[in-house]
Amino acid sequence: MTPESEPARPDSRTFDVVVVGAGFAGLYMLHRLSARGLKVKVFEAGSDVGGTWFWNRYPGARCDVESLEYSYSFSDELQQEWQWSERFATQPEIHRYITHVAQRFGLKRQVQLNTRVVSAVFDDAANRWTVTTEHGDAVEAPFCIMATGCLSAAKIPQLPGLDSFKGPIYHTGQWPSGPIDFSGQRVGVVGTGSSGIQMIPQLAKQAKRLYVFQRTASYSLPARNAPLDPQYERETKSGYTQLRKQARESPTGVAGFPVPDKSIFDVTPEERERIFNQRWEAGGIGFTRAFKDVLLDKKANQVAADFVRGKIRALVHDPKVADLLTPAYLIGTKRLCADTEYFQTYNRDNVTLVDIKRSPIQEITAQGIRTEDASYELDAIAFATGFDAMTGALLGVDIRSTSGVSLRERWTQGPRTYLGLMVAGLPNLFMITGPGSPSVLSNVIVSIEQHVEWISECLQYLGANGLKRIEAESQAQDDWVAHVNALADGTLMPQGASWYVGANIPGKPRVFMPYVGGVGAYRKKCSEVAQGGYTGFRLSQGDGSGSGSTGS
Repeated sequence: MTPESEPARPDSRTFDVVVVGAGFAGLYMLHRLSARGLKVKVFEAGSDVGGTWFWNRYPGARCDVESLEYSYSFSDELQQEWQWSERFATQPEIHRYITHVAQRFGLKRQVQLNTRVVSAVFDDAANRWTVTTEHGDAVEAPFCIMATGCLSAAKIPQLPGLDSFKGPIYHTGQWPSGPIDFSGQRVGVVGTGSSGIQMIPQLAKQAKRLYVFQRTASYSLPARNAPLDPQYERETKSGYTQLRKQARESPTGVAGFPVPDKSIFDVTPEERERIFNQRWEAGGIGFTRAFKDVLLDKKANQVAADFVRGKIRALVHDPKVADLLTPAYLIGTKRLCADTEYFQTYNRDNVTLVDIKRSPIQEITAQGIRTEDASYELDAIAFATGFDAMTGALLGVDIRSTSGVSLRERWTQGPRTYLGLMVAGLPNLFMITGPGSPSVLSNVIVSIEQHVEWISECLQYLGANGLKRIEAESQAQDDWVAHVNALADGTLMPQGASWYVGANIPGKPRVFMPYVGGVGAYRKKCSEVAQGGYTGFRLSQGDGSGSGSTGS
């Protein structure tokens, strides 16, 4: 009997699948599994669905992938009927979209909100996961799917005196739901990554005085955001089938950017300047794909970086401030940012840039922030210090099996997965956009849909063949990790002290976590694995005997 044909069980604690997280990944997973008749339980820590786009409500929060592509493709009716208002959608608009999706497909009733999962334990003998929440409730299911997101575990620096500050403290990844008026206030922003770059221009318009505490400057390009042109929208929607196909087969999950075939040094300096200017004026974060060797060759990278550095210096009036805002590292080895008048903000009289690389923060005081050489009196502090990316949310749950060690213990030297989908030693546990998959190096919605569909089809295969257990083989996992590392090491990307390698988290192992081989190549590999009877996975009856077949 397949899972699809089993009658619904009356036990409210027992399900076919438990899904952790109700963002883009969790909701689509729920939709796919429910359509196949499976009994699914979804837990969500937030008070509403949306994941990243529920929590990141800070002023200026906006996606850096165009809205017509940063959206589901599984329903043509949905993608035709929804109308985006801007080229790059804001957080409120994206959250309205995902709420609409949840309502349109009747998904909310199966999501338990305000419930954080604290543990997931696999009973090897019973072939069943027990998932326990912060409220002490527990449910059981043979399969558990982690849809916890790559950028969802907010990182708040553990600075001395943090609890002593008399004013409010915010984090971009845990922003309050109501409006906050900073008018007349002295505000300190700590962090100048993507979130800070989006928020700082907005706060500068309100605050009496804005202090920006920067450790490392970021490369940022103008977003060139604008209201979505109706004609452009109509043309895009009429060609959605081809556009989505191109995106799925592309390196980044975004259509419209052909794979570059020329080196920086194949063209004249004048032609190079023209191409770079074209990318700069077009806006968005596709700059490093202007030439094929920007992320492969240091000399080529230096040429590209110098172009952007020159643009930054031209935008900032004070040469000393411009120098501080000009990054020194290799461009593209940390995530590129897209902004709206970020660098111009430092020309305002009410904005002060504080270099905390030269003079680190010593403590948070009752009145503000004290660095090595100065004190800053503040009414509010906003941390834009990012996330414990890719592994933080997964390791925030105590995941283990009764016959083996925990996920945290398995990953003490960095994350190890097979295809970014499963971990050897943890049967029937899937991850959506886990480490070792394209995830954060792609239009993540494309990667989410591919993973959800792969997992859904895998569960259907297991049911149709009377199989109850799937587990990544250790050798397949070792081979995949080696492949991911080899591809990364063939680029400049691991050389950046980025959250891609966990450099923003003290003590976190330095491992380049995403797969750089591209969305299209990765999708092809996953398809080959499935078509080969799930090569690299051990499939069995789940009776603990180890019997069963291994895909080959």
